[in-house]
Amino acid sequence: MGSVNDDDMDSRNDDVGITKDAGGASHTADGTGSLGGVQHPHGSAFDQHARESAFDFDTPVDRRGTWCTQWDFTEDRFGVPGLLPFTISDMDFETAPPVIAALRSRLDHGVLGYSRWRNEDFRSAVTHWYETRYAAAVDPEHLVYGPSVLYQISQLVQLWSEPGDGVVVHTPAYDAFPKLLAAHSRELRGCPLSKGADGGWTYDPQQLEALLALPDTSVLLLCSPHNPTGRVWTEDELTWMADACERHGVAVISDEIHADLSRSPHRHLPWSRLGSERGGRWAVVTSASKSFNIPALTGSYGLIGDRESREAYLHRLKEADGLSSPAVLSLVGHIAAYRQGGPWLDALCAYVEQNLRMVTGRLNTRYPQLDLDVPQAGYLSWLDLRPLGVNDDQLQRLLIDREKVAIMPGSTYGPQGAGFIRLNVGCPRAKAEAGVDALIRALGTLV
Repeated sequence: MGSVNDDDMDSRNDDVGITKDAGGASHTADGTGSLGGVQHPHGSAFDQHARESAFDFDTPVDRRGTWCTQWDFTEDRFGVPGLLPFTISDMDFETAPPVIAALRSRLDHGVLGYSRWRNEDFRSAVTHWYETRYAAAVDPEHLVYGPSVLYQISQLVQLWSEPGDGVVVHTPAYDAFPKLLAAHSRELRGCPLSKGADGGWTYDPQQLEALLALPDTSVLLLCSPHNPTGRVWTEDELTWMADACERHGVAVISDEIHADLSRSPHRHLPWSRLGSERGGRWAVVTSASKSFNIPALTGSYGLIGDRESREAYLHRLKEADGLSSPAVLSLVGHIAAYRQGGPWLDALCAYVEQNLRMVTGRLNTRYPQLDLDVPQAGYLSWLDLRPLGVNDDQLQRLLIDREKVAIMPGSTYGPQGAGFIRLNVGCPRAKAEAGVDALIRALGTLV
């Protein structure tokens, strides 16, 4: 396997043409507004529609040198700096214009003192979003704030289980889940997903019930939609899970941070509807950070159904951890996103869907035996390369050393991820094309 020196690496990344002038404006190498002037036949009809729309997802923004996890710190995970990244689940797009306008307006006020999340503007924005996006009624009294979704999960796991207890998780799993559970001395009990008749990922009900029935299983930690597969659970699947958890006295924590990125005809059903119908211990934890690309603002929120658990969580947030005063810009961002960001989000989802269709279309054309499907939610393409019989380590070495790209190996998400990769295409079309080009070249060496 040949190696590539740093100059070659820099020139390969420069091929995607991202530059920024002294005033902070982003330009491309050819000045056209598309990365490197590349024409992309796989999404040409949509590209024309996008140009005619009010939102520009094609023009790149240079994120290098901004302390950006995805671009500036590839060396941490891949051992090499400066790779073209398709990794952590944030996007290369500017957030929605109404969010930027609201943040600027708040900064113009100039005073950034302590704030409260229990205010009508924030609470009503959340309930409005659920009513208009999901046709779901939310009791504002169930609403809580958290500095992050993972913080909320951490607190709820501690409230609803004891060290040594089992927590059921569908696998492969978001890599933060096993780390969090291990840190609290809980046992992750994996329920493997497999391809269903409709091509989507699903679970074996008998296997899941057996795990829930174990006497020391305390919590179902649900990822809805599922990361990394992109599965949007059906109403029948969720109803079955809710009934099984009720039968066995298992609490449910539903991480719904990818919900806004579900795509038709798949429709996300918030767990709050199922939980409110049944009672018991349940929580939804989520944020606008994924769908509106604002994780750097921090902040999340949750819905906790029973009063005792809600008060116990808020006691930990305020008295134990001193974190009840929110980042005010996070509140501002959420309110603007949920009140005015719907049209931008719709355009984003359409653009990302074309990226995902480009990925699966090109790979299926080159390797028909893959038979890949577009994920039902999100901007993360979960690619099953097992039919090609390639060695995961050899593929990663080619991608890193020769192609100078960073793509997440499936093993990051547990043993069930072996033979997969997760490709983030929440980015301009030309960058996504560059990632697929690199992947096809690497696979061509091994197959």
